[in-house]
Amino acid sequence: MPDVLSLPDRRAWIFDLDGTLTQPVHDFLHIRQELGIAPDQDILATIAARPSSEREEMMVRLDELEHLYAARAKPAPGVLELLEFLAVNRCDMGILTRNTQSIAIASLAAIGAEHFFIHDRIIGRDEARPKPDTQGITLLLNSWQRMPDEAVMVGDFRYDLETGRAAGTFTIHVDDRDRHWPELTDLRVSSLQALTHHLKNA
Repeated sequence: MPDVLSLPDRRAWIFDLDGTLTQPVHDFLHIRQELGIAPDQDILATIAARPSSEREEMMVRLDELEHLYAARAKPAPGVLELLEFLAVNRCDMGILTRNTQSIAIASLAAIGAEHFFIHDRIIGRDEARPKPDTQGITLLLNSWQRMPDEAVMVGDFRYDLETGRAAGTFTIHVDDRDRHWPELTDLRVSSLQALTHHLKNA
């Protein structure tokens, strides 16, 4: 577990988007059905392995589906309070998502959180290799001139935690469901409200 800096002293915060800052709305089974991908296959990895012409068609359809979900995005409980707390404390904040940057911006706008993030600190699948690759975290840390032990990766799925762990950041799992990855998690909270409470009382 990273222990160079305590959590409140870390000033570089990287967030997953869907299911972390927003309420879960993506129906991944439906997306896979629309794209002809098996239920147990990773969407982006499967598309990347297809021939170029088929890959382009699938990406166009994926973008269409993701834009529909972005328009329906709802804020996760406590998201604005957490982001405001971090902003007041002069923390660097970025997004690392497997969506495109434009879809991420649309989702942030839908939940009233776009103003917390500089657009070039929103890293999507066109700016870096998708999670669990650590390239996106490296890009963000370099842009802030921060080290991994100054950073936090916050997410709701194992890809987020795997990415943070591999990059050397503190990892926070936000989840009110019965999903646990203790080998990848430094702190588990049930909600962003609980995370804000933890930070204020640390």
